[in-house]
Amino acid sequence: MQAEQLVQNMDEALYLRLKDAVETGRWPDGQPLSAEQKEHSFTLVMLYQARKLDQDQPFSIAKDGQFIVKSKAELRQQKSALRESRREQQIPTKDISSDE
Repeated sequence: MQAEQLVQNMDEALYLRLKDAVETGRWPDGQPLSAEQKEHSFTLVMLYQARKLDQDQPFSIAKDGQFIVKSKAELRQQKSALRESRREQQIPTKDISSDE
């Protein structure tokens, strides 16, 4: 199976386990990753991030495989837009403590 196919079928739990293994150099059971395992796991993590996650990090990989570098101003603008979007989606709640 090709890496692209693996990523298409990968769930978030597997992605998080692979990401943790790459970051720590160890599998969840404590066994160290071989150099080959680390290389393949890193590739899968990067592909998953590029294909399935919206990245708000200063450095990321786009869906077309291009390396993206964002400035601090771009990151601030993106976070501000996200906050505004969340505010707009909030539904007002009725105050149930008052008797009408």
